[in-house]
Amino acid sequence: MSDTTTVLLIDDHELIRDGLGAVIDLEPDLSVVATAGSVMEGIQRAREVRPDVVITDLQMQDGTGLDVVRTLRKENDQVGLIVLTMHSGDEQIFAAMQAGASGFVGKDAPSTEVIKAARHAAVSPKAFVCAGLVGAMMRRQSAESTALTEREHDVLLLLAEGLNAAAIGAKLYLSESTTKSHIARIYQKLGAANRAQALVTAMRIGLLSTVQPSAR
Repeated sequence: MSDTTTVLLIDDHELIRDGLGAVIDLEPDLSVVATAGSVMEGIQRAREVRPDVVITDLQMQDGTGLDVVRTLRKENDQVGLIVLTMHSGDEQIFAAMQAGASGFVGKDAPSTEVIKAARHAAVSPKAFVCAGLVGAMMRRQSAESTALTEREHDVLLLLAEGLNAAAIGAKLYLSESTTKSHIARIYQKLGAANRAQALVTAMRIGLLSTVQPSAR
């Protein structure tokens, strides 16, 4: 029995607790030793049974699974902590990672992903795994790399109106050379070689809603 990984399930839906518990108990190396239906009950049960792995829902009536993760991680840096949720956006992924979770699994994922995450958490509780992590990190990096300053955004809006550097400078009370420097940085951040490419990229990532025909 020493080779068996003990699991605590925390979810405010009994059907999910029972269904996932049955799936986990089919695995010879995993055993559900307790369940809970709320954040407070889950934390208390974890303290009582000291499971190897805790699998917690994200959204519950009295708080979130992140409350469970933060509390239990402070008390035990060797417990595996898996967040299981219907809301698997980028922000939820990063929040779980920062809270100290061992893994993050969407409820729409196959049960094999939960099993895999539980096994990982038992062995490497402080190493975060999530199927969508790489994509989320790439999107965050892309958003950061394309973030424009307030002045650059002003310049971009006037570029979209078809104004040239001299006209933009006059509107913003900037010299033409300073305006051209802003335009060059906008192109660099957007990975564009010219005005047209910059405006297309800006539209695609939501920096612009409309583009006027280019002024001559």
